[in-house]
Amino acid sequence: MKILILGSGVIGVTSAWFLTEAGHEVTVIDRQPGPALETSFGNAGEVSPGYSSPWAGPGVPVKAIKWLLMKHGPLKILPVLDPHMWGWMFKMLANCTSARYAVNKARMVPIAEYSRDVLKALRASTGITYDERMQGTLQLFRKQKQLDGVGGDIEVLKQYGVPYEVLDPAGCIGVEPGLAAVREKFVGGLRLPGDETGDCKMFTERLAEMCAARGVKFEYGTTLKAIRVEGGRIAGCETSAGTRTADAYVMAMGSYSPVWMRRIGQPIPLYPVKGYSITVPIVDASRAPESTVMDESYKVAITRLGDRIRVGGTAEISGYDLTLRDSRRETLEYSVGDLFPGAGDIGAASFWCGLRPMMPDGPPLVGNSKFANLYFNTGHGTLGWTMACGSARVLADIVSGRKPDIDPRDLSPDRYKN
Repeated sequence: MKILILGSGVIGVTSAWFLTEAGHEVTVIDRQPGPALETSFGNAGEVSPGYSSPWAGPGVPVKAIKWLLMKHGPLKILPVLDPHMWGWMFKMLANCTSARYAVNKARMVPIAEYSRDVLKALRASTGITYDERMQGTLQLFRKQKQLDGVGGDIEVLKQYGVPYEVLDPAGCIGVEPGLAAVREKFVGGLRLPGDETGDCKMFTERLAEMCAARGVKFEYGTTLKAIRVEGGRIAGCETSAGTRTADAYVMAMGSYSPVWMRRIGQPIPLYPVKGYSITVPIVDASRAPESTVMDESYKVAITRLGDRIRVGGTAEISGYDLTLRDSRRETLEYSVGDLFPGAGDIGAASFWCGLRPMMPDGPPLVGNSKFANLYFNTGHGTLGWTMACGSARVLADIVSGRKPDIDPRDLSPDRYKN
């Protein structure tokens, strides 16, 4: 089957890999000059099934008010005249109940755990490298109240069989020796030893090269102009390089997916939430993180990627605005400088932002659309890197008429019919 994938981020490229493995003829188009140059470019670097949870949950509305008032708060809302923003926020608030959280969490964990296993298998079969580390994630608590409140998270981890460790300050330093210099600034941590880290951009670039070696065609610098619909099917895509036709199409355009889906008559409740990161060159490896440390107070992830430290955080709801705001950089610099002083040259850090494609309930969209030959692989939010390989494998199975290893029904748009 001839398949056209729209988008060459980590979701589009992993989709290309597993579809070509399944025997299909694959073409990928993207407006950028290469792969992973938008949301996949500078994310926090975590492959964290253990933290696969919906943002919408009980208590979040109250916490959101507190976060909005903090100097280095993790949430910023910059209202715009966009009815889709407000509709998305109302849908998210509707999911902030214990019952909805349980349902949404149950839909996210299986695809995240499966994805990590698929990534491991891909790494074993291809030898792909991407500054990967398999040393877990440490959620660091600065306040006793945070540590005392971890019981609910632990119950969820037990429910899904996710390995975990509750650590005192000495235990935290045991896994992250760089924290020894700031022992007085935290009271303990929750460690998930099964989580991994790695450079998403590096992974995507190298996998794209491997795809090309297998015959996948990449058309970079190609802008989508229109999607033609005829008789309940996609008839073709008009691009800046001409018309492209295929037997099947994959929507993998991240935050821009809903823009195109509205144009062809299948709106999806996806909206961009901007995140920021800085990438800091390491100057003293003994003071740097070994893997990922989650600064719970500021919701900032601090990750070791080779000779760099990636610091990612902030949820900014501001539409499709890509303005780099200095106040967000200050928060990231504060977190890493406070916990790992002297580890990196913060003055030499690069600054980046990207749009996370968020669904209001949490799980991504993977599988069939209402059009017979258009498939979704989008809406992964902050977990695109975590869920990429599993989502792509599930998609390839669906397109190929095979039964996926996990039940994909809870990832389809049909869940919004209830």
